[in-house]
Amino acid sequence: MEMKTRLEKFAQLAVKVGVNVQKGQLLMINAPVDAKEFVRLLVKAAYEAGASDVMVRWSDAIVNKEWYLHVDEAELENVKSWVIDQLKYVVDKGGCVISVSSPNPGVLKDVPGQRLQKASLAASKATKFYSEHMMANKAQWLVISAPNEDWAKKVYPDMEAGAAVEKLWDAILTASRVLETNDPIEEWNNHMAKMARNNAILNGHRFKTLHFKNGLGTDLSIQLAEDHIWAGGGEHSEKGIEFAPNIPTEEAFTIAYKYGVNGKVVSTKPLNYQGKLIEDFYLVFKDGKVVEFDAKKEKEALANLLDTDEGSRYLGEVALVEHDSPISSTGILFYNTLFDENASCHLALGASYSMNLKGGTAMTKEELEKRGANQSLVHVDFMFGSHDMEIVGEKANGEKVTIFKNGNFAF
Repeated sequence: MEMKTRLEKFAQLAVKVGVNVQKGQLLMINAPVDAKEFVRLLVKAAYEAGASDVMVRWSDAIVNKEWYLHVDEAELENVKSWVIDQLKYVVDKGGCVISVSSPNPGVLKDVPGQRLQKASLAASKATKFYSEHMMANKAQWLVISAPNEDWAKKVYPDMEAGAAVEKLWDAILTASRVLETNDPIEEWNNHMAKMARNNAILNGHRFKTLHFKNGLGTDLSIQLAEDHIWAGGGEHSEKGIEFAPNIPTEEAFTIAYKYGVNGKVVSTKPLNYQGKLIEDFYLVFKDGKVVEFDAKKEKEALANLLDTDEGSRYLGEVALVEHDSPISSTGILFYNTLFDENASCHLALGASYSMNLKGGTAMTKEELEKRGANQSLVHVDFMFGSHDMEIVGEKANGEKVTIFKNGNFAF
């Protein structure tokens, strides 16, 4: 009964705070079939909140794997017209979107990387209008997670599958501030207020560059775009509707200047990309571009990511997360970017968020490019934070301010 109560609260939190669905608004839910019980709770909560219609787009990791392995090469690039039409419908109707993340780490390890890359590139190009719409906060969107047996067994390899799923649900809900005895909506409102205060401090400093250094080999200088905006926690859609795009979230993030990144960054957590687990990797940047890289596992998958397009070797986002954050303090490696990125400072290869630039959501692509915002078909976060991370911010006048000391905010 306790878990049922918490899942109902989680669904309410997702609908009322996450996407903050408005009366008469369309909601689309992207979800794996493994999460069907939780999705039913989301649908119920959405209709109770006044949604005009709830569309559910189901997926299945094993079905996808078979498709990648067996369809003709040409079919990999055939993005169905009805898929595009469905996304256009959501955009045209001003719909909001909940995406339920439930990774199957390593499920696509036997699929040739070039086949994954070909299909991914075609899908990204065909649906770019939709991703740009959401990244510009034209409507509310939310990413949350639900466990599956494969993922749970990866996190808890010594447990029986059913018990592992139950334990992972508990970890997800705890990290999301959903307990049996609390009001998670009130908790989240307080949490977003605290994050807003941190963003205000960062925005007040107007840093020109950030310098990251730790004992693992990271020594990286990142120039921030002029008129950058630190954000995180709560956001506002184009219509002024407040929403929380990630549950859980602990990050303060902003936009890197495309050509102003130099030095080396060493990952501290695996990256689950296209069903392959990239481990122990590093990147070397020169004038913004990745010019050298290596990985102990799945280097080909990392190469495919970097070679997606011209912008995939440049940074779009830099995010600060305290090492002593609630997720990090669990000591759990989730093998899920949504959680692991909120346990660690991270960077994103690929597209920038236009909302991280003053007036950015109203700019054209050409205007954004002139301001140093990166354009790409991908936006992939990877983690590099550590207990000994030191971050120093430098202002335009040369003044230096210690932002992080021993992995946590210094102010």
